[in-house]
Amino acid sequence: MTFDQIAWLPLCAGLTAAGVAFAYLAFRRRGASAGLRATAWALLPLAAYLTGVLKTLWNVGTALVGFATGLVFSVQVWAGIALAGISVLLFFVSGGLRGRTLSRARAARTSGGTAPSDGETKPLPARGAQQLAQQPRTEQPRAATPTPTKASSDEFSDIEDILKKHGIN
Repeated sequence: MTFDQIAWLPLCAGLTAAGVAFAYLAFRRRGASAGLRATAWALLPLAAYLTGVLKTLWNVGTALVGFATGLVFSVQVWAGIALAGISVLLFFVSGGLRGRTLSRARAARTSGGTAPSDGETKPLPARGAQQLAQQPRTEQPRAATPTPTKASSDEFSDIEDILKKHGIN
């Protein structure tokens, strides 16, 4: 149904008339404030028709409905959404695999073996990758916190002397 197939003037005039009748009842039962508010609402349908806003709202509504139905019922759109989801999943999986390869390279470097630099990664042989997947992951031991040396304690004593000189403890 198009906009021109609907008799908008009688429809909007009827809504306004019904609204004014309701406004009269509201005025009698609940006072002037409620009656005036109901009259204001009642005048909006006829004002929307006379200013052309009704046709604009019709066009916006039909465009939104057309977009939504084209999106929901389109096999092509759903195929695109599925491909985008697979792409995101592959990005996450490749990032995890790259992180494993880099951590393995760092571990080999610290144990004295030769390993490729951070920018280069060597692919693992298929058997090695299967063995690695079957092994449980172990956490690396944390490095001990360095103890302050004599030089750093001398620096702090200099600062303490300056603070004492200015009367700050």
